[in-house]
This record gives sequence, structure tokens and C-alpha cells, in this order.
Amino acid sequence: MQKALLESESLSDLKLLLDLAKKLGIKSKIISVDEIEEIGMANAIKIGRTNEFLNKISQ
Repeated sequence: MQKALLESESLSDLKLLLDLAKKLGIKSKIISVDEIEEIGMANAIKIGRTNEFLNKISQ
């Protein structure tokens, strides 16, 4: 499965692309800024997860 993320200042242009996607049988959805931030945070957590414990720094 492949994905694409598109951004435009023009809502009418995005609607045109969504209509085209629908006609081509491609799933599409407009997502909010909050959803984009949540996706970015989840990705950062996933990348940062190493399943290793950090050593305590002795002072």
C-alpha cells in the first residue's frame, strides 16, 4: 500500500484532487492540522523507540 500527502492553499484544488481520486477508486481524506501533528508525534516516538534502557548517569 502506498500513501501520498498533499498540501494546498486552495480548498477548491484539494476538492478537485479528491474528486479525481474518488473517480479512480483511490481512498482519500482531508486531515486536520491536529491529525498531522499526531501522526508526526507517533512517528517520532516509533523512531525513537529502541527497546533498550538508558544507563543512569552517575554524578
